[in-house]
Amino acid sequence: MKSLNFYIKDSIEKHYSLGAYNFVNMEMLKGICKGCQKSKSPCITAVSEGAFDYMGENFVIAIFESAKKEYNDIPFFLHLDHGKSFEMCKKAVDLGFSSVMIDGSSLPFEENVALTKKVVDYAHKKNVLVEAELGVLAGIEDYVHADKNVFTDPQKAKEFVERTNCDSLAVAIGTSHGAYKFKGESTLRFDILSEIEKELPHFPLVLHGASSVPQNYVKLINEFGGKVEGAKGVDEKLLFTASTKHNIFKINTDTDLRLVYTATIRKYLTENPSNIDLRKFNLKAIDEIANYVSNKNINVFNNANKI
Repeated sequence: MKSLNFYIKDSIEKHYSLGAYNFVNMEMLKGICKGCQKSKSPCITAVSEGAFDYMGENFVIAIFESAKKEYNDIPFFLHLDHGKSFEMCKKAVDLGFSSVMIDGSSLPFEENVALTKKVVDYAHKKNVLVEAELGVLAGIEDYVHADKNVFTDPQKAKEFVERTNCDSLAVAIGTSHGAYKFKGESTLRFDILSEIEKELPHFPLVLHGASSVPQNYVKLINEFGGKVEGAKGVDEKLLFTASTKHNIFKINTDTDLRLVYTATIRKYLTENPSNIDLRKFNLKAIDEIANYVSNKNINVFNNANKI
């Protein structure tokens, strides 16, 4: 099976991106893998610190290793999303993750550099890739919280990469965490992204907070007893542009899968009020996630048939 490093380079050369899909249980991971199997796509499966706490490290590794055996025809990689400390990243490296993200974006520049370099020095000894972040995304996702966006400074991005030797960089160009990203029309600062790419040619970049918050699932949740009115994400046309016209090798998708899962289960339980068999609605949710992931891979990330 080809390595993550191979797909990073291949995606930039052939103008596609990898979906980085967060999971918090077996059902979500199975849905992601089935979706990538349908579209014949490589992907990154990610767990946040919150997911780590929810599942426990032994379950995370056991579920992932089981999925690798069951879906052995597709390449997918385990990634730590938003590690906030050296200790958390070290734990993931020692557990055998393919990559870790050290998120020092809320720190002053020099502190972010020092923390990132410490993680890089440790991870590289074990052939684990390191993603860092420069700039701040507004919104809330698990243990990550910020009140406003701070766009990535292209000159600082170059200095940061040179000093830390990180393998990829998450940049802030207008995306945000959570389900409520935009009130009006969604926009991304592709001008800033292009300036970063001039300073860091061919360097792999990452978009966080890039869920598109599909309105059909928002509508279903609200129709069947939920309350997520006004939720709005990043226009998929913008994500397609980022995937195919820029050096964005990885696009994070977390909120979308939560919406798909929740909408499917709410609808099923409302229409089948006597059901108490968890397997029935979980199977529905797995298939719905699989369809969503497959369509996203084909139509947005442009990574179908890239195995």
